[in-house]
Amino acid sequence: MMTNLKLIQELTELDKKHFLHPTSPIEQQQEQGAAFIFTEGNGVHLHDLAGNTVIDGMSSLWNVNVGHGRKELGQAAMDQMSTLAFTSCFATFSNEPAIRLAEKLSHIAPGDLSATFFTSGGSEANDTAYKLARHYWILKGQENRKKIISRTKSYHGVAMGATSATGLKPFRDFTNSLAPDFCYVDHASSQSLREVIEAEGPETIAAFIAEPVQGAGGVHVAPVNYFKEVRAICDEYDILFITDEVITGFGRTGTYFGMEHYGAAPDMMCFAKGVTSGYVPLGGVMLSERIHQEFTELSKGTLLHGYTYSGHPTACAVAIRNLEIIEQEHLIANAKAMGEEMLNGFKWIQSEREIVGEVRGLGLMGGIEIVKNQHTQERFQAPLVPQIVAEAAKRGLICRSVVFDGQDTLVFAPPLVINKREMSQLIEILNDSIQAIEKGMMKGNIQ
Repeated sequence: MMTNLKLIQELTELDKKHFLHPTSPIEQQQEQGAAFIFTEGNGVHLHDLAGNTVIDGMSSLWNVNVGHGRKELGQAAMDQMSTLAFTSCFATFSNEPAIRLAEKLSHIAPGDLSATFFTSGGSEANDTAYKLARHYWILKGQENRKKIISRTKSYHGVAMGATSATGLKPFRDFTNSLAPDFCYVDHASSQSLREVIEAEGPETIAAFIAEPVQGAGGVHVAPVNYFKEVRAICDEYDILFITDEVITGFGRTGTYFGMEHYGAAPDMMCFAKGVTSGYVPLGGVMLSERIHQEFTELSKGTLLHGYTYSGHPTACAVAIRNLEIIEQEHLIANAKAMGEEMLNGFKWIQSEREIVGEVRGLGLMGGIEIVKNQHTQERFQAPLVPQIVAEAAKRGLICRSVVFDGQDTLVFAPPLVINKREMSQLIEILNDSIQAIEKGMMKGNIQ
């Protein structure tokens, strides 16, 4: 134990001095050190250097779909690295894992998505989709079609284009120079999309992008018929429809891809995260047969867009094995069933706790609103969810707070391998954590 204490102290100081953390408060890191220093993961659980075990209620970053500690994925990486760890896919060079994965994706993707451009992650996938959409219209002789429309409360990544497309304003405010030609519409209104298209001029719009379920924005499920209406509007104005399935793909919502719930197919689809369950970085953009065919017919020079790791053999080999696990272990069906258990658990908490407002979810994506008054949905002066998240962490559960745009929301996305017993533990810890905050309110600590 003394050895662990010394190691924790050593790593904490090195962390403060040398590691600038992503999406983290720098001040908190410098004052308190790392919240956890994880050393091992098994299924839905993570273990840290201090001896704590927690339920990973977020699949880390919505992405560890098959759970932690899957030796099969390590074996797949080792096997591929032993023969061909990496080779470039520039200049039409190729490799079998990339080809096989692209073929597999064409079979499982919604609609007639059939060709894949590989990236290293979700932000690159989104930036690639915008560039491909704009290049498509250049090839079609409509150079003025360059604007990208996205939704409020959306999150599309932190590369420059992805940041500019993100509808959560604090992410855009992080920098003082955004990419041009991005517009935003109300996240729940197809009519808002039509109005912006008319205001901007349909001849200037390249594409509309949307998440099937908004993740980082607070787990907002689209209204009934929203995406059918969006698809019809895009067709009417000859605008490309792009779906961002970075979070919702590969079983997360209880179907292989989130758009399968809505009966509308995109022209392009961005993916990442669950394609490898986070074991290695990988993402991509899929194109419909029509769009791919038009690129094939119209593109005469070099496609001047590519990443060093596009089509990375090892990453693609891990992805293939990951998809095999998802299918062999029926994890998509489990996500649907356990998602219903989770939502029922949220509803039970709602009936027990006075500060719980709306609860919602689709598959293993869930959100809980914290309110001052359940009847009026009035919110507290300051968000409570950061306190609940901290309380849950102390009790052995990792979840996430969303406070953008005046929200006070807890969000969840546990691994698709979670079972009924583990889900019951998650619900119990969550209820106890919210109750602890309610007791603090009764003592006059919160307004």
